[in-house]
Amino acid sequence: MQIPYELALGWRYTRAGRATRRNGFISFISGVSMLGIALGVAALIIVLSVMNGFQKEVRDRMLSVVSHIEIFAPQGAALPDLARTLAEARQHPQVLGAAPFVAAQALLARGEDMKGTLVRGIDPAAEGDVTDLAATSAEVLRQLVPGEFRVVLGAQLARSLGVGVGDAVTLVSPAGQVTPAGVVPRLKQMTVAGTFDSGHYEYDAALVMLHHEDAQRLFRLEGPTGIRLKLKDLHQARAVASDLARSMTGPLLIRDWTQQNRTWFAAVQLEKRMMFIILTLIVAVAAFNLVSTLVMTVTDKRADIAILRTLGASPRSIMGVFVVQGAMVGVIGTGAGLLLGLGIAFNIDVIVPAIERALGATFLPQDIYLISRMPSDPQGSDIVPIGLISLALSFAATLYPSWRASRVNPAEALRYE
Repeated sequence: MQIPYELALGWRYTRAGRATRRNGFISFISGVSMLGIALGVAALIIVLSVMNGFQKEVRDRMLSVVSHIEIFAPQGAALPDLARTLAEARQHPQVLGAAPFVAAQALLARGEDMKGTLVRGIDPAAEGDVTDLAATSAEVLRQLVPGEFRVVLGAQLARSLGVGVGDAVTLVSPAGQVTPAGVVPRLKQMTVAGTFDSGHYEYDAALVMLHHEDAQRLFRLEGPTGIRLKLKDLHQARAVASDLARSMTGPLLIRDWTQQNRTWFAAVQLEKRMMFIILTLIVAVAAFNLVSTLVMTVTDKRADIAILRTLGASPRSIMGVFVVQGAMVGVIGTGAGLLLGLGIAFNIDVIVPAIERALGATFLPQDIYLISRMPSDPQGSDIVPIGLISLALSFAATLYPSWRASRVNPAEALRYE
């Protein structure tokens, strides 16, 4: 099968040797352009994969503690009809599990140390229906028996207070008790039944869990303040929350997991878009280096172009030769960048720890970045546009030099040959 001569000649020019100093320099510039495209594409893939992995890692760890949807009464009051609310929520086909809870804020004291905490009263028997934390901390949560006022603390919170299993801590309720001497805060001594480690620093450093009946007594509530739901598909949380808002009875507030950390997720998405734009400019700079490469090639090959024209080649064919040459550089550079980027993205959990050990440094302090390892999640929705944009920019960079080549006058080009 005979291939078009434009393709064969364009490929020959792409891999042209270094017979002369000028040809060698042109080949060097072509190689630099190819390397620039490859590095730009690889950088885009690696950065976006790490950002996807970071978002997925934090989301999964967050959802091990936070339920997909929360339904609660306004102003922290008890639900007016817990049984009816549970029944109505479970009727939705997306709901897998439901459990009551009490949410409040308090101070936790140990000696002179005092920390602000998020208090969550739970039903240990039903907690496994709504979060994954119960599966990893089931034995600890079973220690929460109503009436014994035991608490389970986040590992970071317990460490900051210097307490362990069996130690006594004091929970201070913000709602004071009115006495003849004035408003006195309510205090209750609790026993630490255990700790949990969700991997999400924000919750490990602030969350206190106790039995919901003990929480109701402590905060003087007539029942749980809300229920938590687990869904079949966490990505449908917003749609399910809208459905429940229309079907539930009573003045209830409904919040899905995307609303609880809306600012964080919005910031990650904005940062991802900006990084995509910035790194795409790097690919664009590398791609448009092809312009200088092809202009130099056209100048060097003027005699060849003139001979082809005298042999009957049309301006369209001449243009095609140099479009093929530039496109080959773009295709090879993009392909190499995809292989390099995907190779690093899929093995970043091995590469980064090796670099950290070699440098004796930690790139992700857990108390700052919530996680301590570099995650990566390459997604086709990012990789395909990266490849297409790189190829499009490379092709666009070939158009002007190729057009100039097609305009070469054979008689003028051969005058001094």
